Formats: sequence, structure tokens, C-alpha cells
Amino acid sequence: MSLRGTREVKENYQIFRFAGLLDAFSEPALRKVVGNYIDSGFKDIILILAQIDLIDSSGLGALVQLVKKCQNAGGSLQVVTNARVTQTVKLVRLEKFLSLQSTVEDAVKNLKEKNADENS
Repeated sequence: MSLRGTREVKENYQIFRFAGLLDAFSEPALRKVVGNYIDSGFKDIILILAQIDLIDSSGLGALVQLVKKCQNAGGSLQVVTNARVTQTVKLVRLEKFLSLQSTVEDAVKNLKEKNADENS
């Protein structure tokens, strides 16, 4: 099983839902697809990884690169996870940097708060 995903465009952000394996084999596709949307002007992204069965160091590296890309574009990347992904991220102490959220609602709220802080 490899990585599968969908994209949903909202008012001021995009939601990407992924399922499967986020590993050395699939991370280049994730980085390219999401990165292209960031490059085309969509700076606020929510990645839903609740259906990810495995994430390895390559997958974590891709997430770090996408967060930096969003930040450089003046945006934010929120990551909605499951227990497995959260545990892996916490092992390398990236939970704050990757802005881990437990629900899509929390991710949307956090994204809106970040945008409100930047506009005030």
C-alpha cells in the first residue's frame, strides 16, 4: 500500500487528506503535490494524516520542509494526526514545530488564530 490522498479547497485554505504509508517511497510525491499548491499561492494548508499507517524519517522530513515552505510564503501548515503519527513525531520532539492537532476543527481554529494575530 502506498500513499493516497484527496484535496479540498476552502475559503482561505486547503485541506489534504492522506492515507497509507508516508515513507521514503511516497514522500517525494507528497512534497511535490503539496509544495506545488503552496508555490501557486495557497499558503495555508491543513494536512490530515489520521489515516496514515506508518510515517518514517523521510515522511517527517517532508513535513518539516512543507512547514518551512508555508512559513516562507507567509502561511501556516497544520497537521491532524492519529496516535501512531503523534507518537513518532513526539519521539523526535517536533510536535510544536509541526503544529499537531487532534481534529480538523482544532486545525481550522489554530489557522484562523494565526492569521488574526498576523493581521492585527
